[in-house]
Amino acid sequence: MQKKDYYEVLGVAKNADATEIKKAYRKLALQYHPDKNPGNKEAEEHFKEAAEAYDVLSNEEKRRRYDQFGHAGTGSASGGPGGMSMEDIFSHFGDIFGGFGGFGGFGGSGGSGTRGARRVNRGTNMRVKVKVDLKEVSAGVEKRIKVKKQIACEHCKGTGAKEGTSYTNCSTCGGTGQVTRVQNTILGAMQTTSTCPTCQGEGRTINAKCPHCSGEGVTTSEEVITLNIPAGVADGMQLSMSGKGNAARRGGINGDLIIVIEEEEHPELLRDGNDLLYNIFVGYPEVVLGETVEIPTVDGKVKVKIDPGTQPGKILRLRGKGLPDVNGYGRGDLLARVNVWVPKTLSKEDNNLVERMRDTETFHPSPADKKTFLAKMKDMFE
Repeated sequence: MQKKDYYEVLGVAKNADATEIKKAYRKLALQYHPDKNPGNKEAEEHFKEAAEAYDVLSNEEKRRRYDQFGHAGTGSASGGPGGMSMEDIFSHFGDIFGGFGGFGGFGGSGGSGTRGARRVNRGTNMRVKVKVDLKEVSAGVEKRIKVKKQIACEHCKGTGAKEGTSYTNCSTCGGTGQVTRVQNTILGAMQTTSTCPTCQGEGRTINAKCPHCSGEGVTTSEEVITLNIPAGVADGMQLSMSGKGNAARRGGINGDLIIVIEEEEHPELLRDGNDLLYNIFVGYPEVVLGETVEIPTVDGKVKVKIDPGTQPGKILRLRGKGLPDVNGYGRGDLLARVNVWVPKTLSKEDNNLVERMRDTETFHPSPADKKTFLAKMKDMFE
């Protein structure tokens, strides 16, 4: 299923600023919030869709990749909302939902004032480089890579608490994750709020730490990840897989996996955007008499005809033999430039033959031919 444009989802213009994007998302989140639409699957999908759009457009780097490469740049070129669970949404956007009166932090539990203040742990992003050749760029490719990363501890399920124990509200902040101090100054009482130093903003403390992860909730392990590289990617392009980065300590949201594309050079073809360039080298007799030659494409060799009298520098265009656009807007062409190979040395017999050719008018351009040639050269350099 083709994904909707994120700007259309939020109903904002492509040049909308951060305030407009946040305001539009807040409006949709209130409209489709599960607490207002219990059991309504369609509303839930709209809610997730809006959250995914906000996740991308509110992040400067993700928005830049999306504007340049579309959904492929975010790793969500097809399918439904990008794998975000309801818990991910509420945790990730606590700054937004914390201000919604009457809605809970998750599942309509109410009392968002204290829950919204707690800090939600987030795992760090990971960056990997993946090499692709032109054939893989042309068709898209699935690759499997092994990465060393932090994963949720299998013994405590990522909580950091020893089996059979649990968390308790932090005694310093009372579970809010923040502490408030009032200080008397010459201007009157000044109130400041800061992250709780005891629980580091989590609002809770572990009764007994898991011995396998020392209470961190994460361990280091290797994981095999399948990457679906879309057709049309280019060197330096960055794709993103949400939630495939390092796990967050003591629960929370996993980081993202950033995939940096490295395009391998083709031995014969050069890339120019979605077009491919190739130089055909033929001898003088071939351009005079005409010839059929084979040239490479990403899908194998094809035959092209060089007409008699073809001039050096002529471009033969093979439509649709280039690379696909990463956003699905058609396919480029293969442009083959005809080059005439001039031998550096000749045998005595060949030299005599060329001299006889030079003495005939056929092998000299007429004034009209010169005029046409100069006009073409002018067009090329203007």
